[in-house]
Amino acid sequence: MIDTHIHADARSSEDFKEMYLSGIDCAITCSYYPYKIDAENILLNHLNRILEYDTLRASQYGLDLKVALGIHPTNSIENPQMIFDEMYNWIENKQIVAIGEIGLEDLTETEIDIFKKQLDIADETNSKVIIHTPRKKKLEVLKVILDIVPQHLDESQAVIDHVNQEVIGEVIDRNYMLGITVQPQKLDVDGAIDILDNFGFDNFLLNSDMSNKPSDHLSVAKTIRELSRLGYKKSSIDKISHRNASDYFKI
Repeated sequence: MIDTHIHADARSSEDFKEMYLSGIDCAITCSYYPYKIDAENILLNHLNRILEYDTLRASQYGLDLKVALGIHPTNSIENPQMIFDEMYNWIENKQIVAIGEIGLEDLTETEIDIFKKQLDIADETNSKVIIHTPRKKKLEVLKVILDIVPQHLDESQAVIDHVNQEVIGEVIDRNYMLGITVQPQKLDVDGAIDILDNFGFDNFLLNSDMSNKPSDHLSVAKTIRELSRLGYKKSSIDKISHRNASDYFKI
């Protein structure tokens, strides 16, 4: 199994051990810091911590931790050029599997400018991006995201993450990969399975988005086991369990 979106820097090593023992072999950790960061060098230091330290922590418990790095909208800063410059190095050195998570939260001018620039970097380097959609005003913000992305990047290179029943109609007929987040206060196992029932397994990734907020680090494993218990085809379960993610991110 692959958990396609976590925040390893916010979790204990014991969580990695339990994930591995539950059958999760690989996870993608994304950038996000829950407090305001004003200085670009401090943000860069945090991103490098994810890349160098958290991957090591996870590996000690058997979890293969892949990395996506970028400027989360919550961490939008006034002078992001240092981060942009480093992105090119991470991509060239094949240290990251995607730019992420990026996106919009409050629709500020700074957020939008940084989002557009990261999409341009992805286009220039032929990279994938993982795009955050917020809890608040999800539909409103998503519509802005969907207007911006095609102006900068081919839709097939982007994951629209944290989709739910409220917004699925906006994206299901487009060329995005879609992330289903099974997490308290977002979507439960039954809700995730409802989406898969209605729209199929081909264009979805599954994740826990475990972070400093209420999370279930085993939600991916629980969803996969429930699909198995309910008698879904193994070929379908394999897609959402790992195959879609492996093919999309080439991991």
